[in-house]
Amino acid sequence: MQTATEILARSFGTLPELIAAHARNQANKLAVVHGDEALSYAQIDARMDAIAAALQRDGLAKGQAVAIVGAMSVDYAAVFLGAIRAGGAPAPIAPSSTGDQMAAMIADSGAGVVFLDADAVATLGDRTVAARRVLLDAEALGAWLADVGAPSPVELLPEDPFNIIYSSGTTGTPKGIVQPHAMRWEHIARGDAAGFADAVTMIATPLYSNTTLVSFIPTLAWGGTVVLLGKFDARGFLEAAERHQATHAMLVPVQYQRIMALPDFDAFDLSSFRLKTCTSAPFSAALKADVVARWPGLLVEYYGMTEGGGTCILNASAHPDKLHTVGQPAPGHDIRLIDEDGREVARGEMGEVVGRSGAMMSGYHGRKRATSEAEWFDAQGNRFIRHGDVGRFDADGFLILMDRKKDLIISGGFNIYPSDLEAELRQHPGVRDCAVVGVPSEQWGETPVGFYVPADATPAGEILAAVNATLGKTQRLADLVAIDDLPRSAIGKVLKRELRDLYVEKTPA
Repeated sequence: MQTATEILARSFGTLPELIAAHARNQANKLAVVHGDEALSYAQIDARMDAIAAALQRDGLAKGQAVAIVGAMSVDYAAVFLGAIRAGGAPAPIAPSSTGDQMAAMIADSGAGVVFLDADAVATLGDRTVAARRVLLDAEALGAWLADVGAPSPVELLPEDPFNIIYSSGTTGTPKGIVQPHAMRWEHIARGDAAGFADAVTMIATPLYSNTTLVSFIPTLAWGGTVVLLGKFDARGFLEAAERHQATHAMLVPVQYQRIMALPDFDAFDLSSFRLKTCTSAPFSAALKADVVARWPGLLVEYYGMTEGGGTCILNASAHPDKLHTVGQPAPGHDIRLIDEDGREVARGEMGEVVGRSGAMMSGYHGRKRATSEAEWFDAQGNRFIRHGDVGRFDADGFLILMDRKKDLIISGGFNIYPSDLEAELRQHPGVRDCAVVGVPSEQWGETPVGFYVPADATPAGEILAAVNATLGKTQRLADLVAIDDLPRSAIGKVLKRELRDLYVEKTPA
């Protein structure tokens, strides 16, 4: 049997065989920690075997989905990994979904079994799903795993599905993004430079999110330790990081914002940190600079998509003059910009981001048309994934993002980028957080409206007047609305559709 080092030297390998190699060579090293629960590599490997055998006993077909709905736990992690060893494709589903959404995603995945914690059971209720239900608790799992033997070996190929990740959405059924083993192998392979082999990685975002998995998977693949945290709490994160002597963390911008805002941040011993990463949402240059200045270890921002395509990497610690960008294309990643007609634009011009690499989705599960709409092909027939963002490259090849293409506001024929207006709003001392959306306008087609979280008692009208004085005539905000908190997804993305709907509902026709 090969060692982990030998497997990692190959052009392709799999996460289950790497964990098995670590179980042989560092059996007692902690692999997964959550609160008072912990599993060593030998224990997680044995648990994966038992889960894989039980799934195969119950008729799991190679490539079939295994749905999982629940809060962060060691059992959740073991089921996710065991499903892969069985040849299945875990389909983690957000427990914050409504019962109807949950049922629709389970059905869409084609799962034959769904693992649910008690809260998910209550949410799903008596809705009919074809999948067999298994409760995610120690007693129920123990009964389900009783008397299983060893799993049958399954040959996993690069094109086989590794997992299905459901895109975030506030209405309807999110699309299932099928990520193949080849895509995850690329994420694992780049983990060498990140130093995951002896990492203690803090996992502070949900396991159903790709943001989490791009850190969770490489850590286990290289033999590090993952520390799973519950509902995010800035002080709780720092206390856990200090206690575990954390070396790595993947956090989203709003989490960095809340951590750095703690008055006693500098009192925590974070000297063990070597690498902090960020992805999933816009990360302001000022916040990056604060993290670089006060938090030990490198800060690296990744820009990419759950669907894959191209990734940009910004080493914020090494490029203090490029903090307004998302970095340069990663080695081996091809990122281009195209216009409305699908033609490449010249360097320095704005365009829609499209990307190509070894880390690309197979497609949207069961949705050929949606898959086709997400693809772009160059003159040589090479397949790219549309990122849905608008940006431009600077003279040094660093990508500057403007906005999501769908968030672009077209007012009176002029293009308005919400990020420009948000940047001006954030300059005002009365604004703690903000977002700008386009709302319907009889006169202009669309018009920009701002939402902000107050930092003091300054009236909204005063802030609106001050900000509009700094903007061009076509950019000016039509209204500014104070709000207690911006609606965000579990990984910190502002849900602009909810803000838009809220404004439309409250505005007289």
